[in-house]
Amino acid sequence: MNGGAVAWLVGLPLAAAPIVYLVGRLGRRRSARPFASQWLALASLAMAWSIWLTAEYGSDPVTTATWWFGATGLRLDGLGLLVAALALTLVTLVALFSGADLHGRPGEEKYYALLLVELGAVLGLVCATDLFNMWLWFEVMAVGSYVLVAFWREERTSLEAGVKYLIQSATGSTLALLGIALVLAQTGTLDLDKIRASAQPSPGVAAAGALLLAGFGTKAGLVPFHTWLPDAYAQAPSGISALLSGLITKLGLIAALRAVAALAGATPSLAVVLMGFSVLGMLVGNLLALRQLQLKRLLACSSLAHLGYALLGISIGMYVGLPASAEGGVFHLLTHGLMTGAAFLAAGALVYGRLRDRPHAALTVADLAGAARRYPLVGVALSLAVLGLGGLPPLAGFMSEWQIFVSGFDTHNPVIVALVVFAALNSVFSLAYYAPVVTAAYRRQEHTAIAQRQPVPISMTLPLLVLSMASVTLGVWPGLAGGLVAPAAAALVRAFSGV
Repeated sequence: MNGGAVAWLVGLPLAAAPIVYLVGRLGRRRSARPFASQWLALASLAMAWSIWLTAEYGSDPVTTATWWFGATGLRLDGLGLLVAALALTLVTLVALFSGADLHGRPGEEKYYALLLVELGAVLGLVCATDLFNMWLWFEVMAVGSYVLVAFWREERTSLEAGVKYLIQSATGSTLALLGIALVLAQTGTLDLDKIRASAQPSPGVAAAGALLLAGFGTKAGLVPFHTWLPDAYAQAPSGISALLSGLITKLGLIAALRAVAALAGATPSLAVVLMGFSVLGMLVGNLLALRQLQLKRLLACSSLAHLGYALLGISIGMYVGLPASAEGGVFHLLTHGLMTGAAFLAAGALVYGRLRDRPHAALTVADLAGAARRYPLVGVALSLAVLGLGGLPPLAGFMSEWQIFVSGFDTHNPVIVALVVFAALNSVFSLAYYAPVVTAAYRRQEHTAIAQRQPVPISMTLPLLVLSMASVTLGVWPGLAGGLVAPAAAALVRAFSGV
C-alpha cells in the first residue's frame, strides 16, 4: 500500500461523516427515503473496503506504507493491517445491523455519522507515528464513543453510564497526556522511533511509562481501571456494545503497548508488569461475570478476562522477544472481536424481537428461556459466540487460547508456565457462566416476554451469520488469519525489542 492510500483510508470515513449527517437531517425534514443516512454510510464503508482490498501491501511487517504531511506521519504496519480489517468488518456489520433497530428514532443520522468518525479515528490512531497524535486520535474516537454510549439519552441509566465513561476516560486522557509531556522532557522528542533510540533508564522515564500505561489502560478497561466498562457496555445500543468490546477497548490496549514499547529499552521490566495486568484481568473479569444476571453485563465482564488472555500472549512474546510467541495473543484480539461482536448483536436482535418499543431494556439470562425456539438463527449465533468465548473446540476462541497456552509452555520458564496454567483454569471456569446462557436459550418452556415476539429482519441476522461463520472457519482453519496475525505480532515484538 502506498502512502497516499493510507491517507485515503484514514481520511475517507472522516470526510464522509458530516455528509452522512447532513443528508440524514435533510432527509428527515423533507420525508426523503428513511434509510438515506444508513445507505450513504454503507456506501462510504464499501469505498474504504475497496481501498483496503485493492492496495498492494509490502513485504515488511513493520513498515508497510508511510504517508507524511509536514512533520506528521501515518504509518500502516502489520498491526495496522489487522486492526483495519477488524474495524472495517465490525463497523460495516454494525451499520447494517442497526438499520432496523434505529429506524425512525431520534438521532439516527448522528449514529451513522459517528460510526464513520469512530472508524477514521481508529485507523488514524493505529497509524500514528508519534505519541501526541496517537493521543489526539484517541480523543477523537473517545468523543464519539461518549455520545454513542449515552445514545438513549431519555434514559437516566444511559446518561449515567455515559457520564461515568466520560469522567474516567478523561482521567485516563489526563494521565496519558502527563506521561507524554514527561517523555518529551526526558527525550526531547515524541516520535516513537526516536524515543526508542534515545530513551535512557531513569526515574523520569519509568514514571512516564507508568502514566502512559495507566492512562491508556483506563481507556482499554484494564483491571483495576475497568469500573466504567460494565455500565457502558450494558447501556449502549447493542451495535455500539459490539463495537466497544470488539474494537474500541482493544485500541486502548494497542495504544498502551505502542507507548510502552517505545520505552522498553529504558524500562525492560514492562513485559513483566503487563503479565501482572493480564492475571488481574483474567481473575477479576471471570469473578465479576459469574455474578451477573444481565446478558450484556455478563459479556462486558467476560471481556475483561479475554483482554487478559490476549495480553498474556502478547507480553510473553515481548518478554522472550519472539513474534511467534505473541501470535496467540494477537490472534485472540481478532477472534474475541468477532465472537463478542456476534454475542452483543445477538443480544440486540433478541431485544428487538422481544421489546421493540424498549430497545434499551435489559436482557437477563432468564429472559432467554426458549429464545432459540422462536429465533433459531439468533439462538445458534449466540450459542456459537458464547461457546467460542468459553474456549470450546473447534471454535476460534479455543484455537487462539490454545496458541497462547502452547507458546507459554514452549518458553520452559516456570513462572510463565504457571501463568499459562492459571489462564487455562480460568478459561475452564468461564464455562460456569457461559453454559447457562446456552442452556436457557434452548429451554423448552418459553419466557413470556419472548413469546410476545416479532420477526427479526434479515439485516440483523446476516451480520450474525457472517460473524458465526468466521468463528467456526478460523477455529477449523486458523491459518487463514496468518497473513494478518503474523505481521501484527512481528510489528509489536520488534517495536518492544527495538530491532
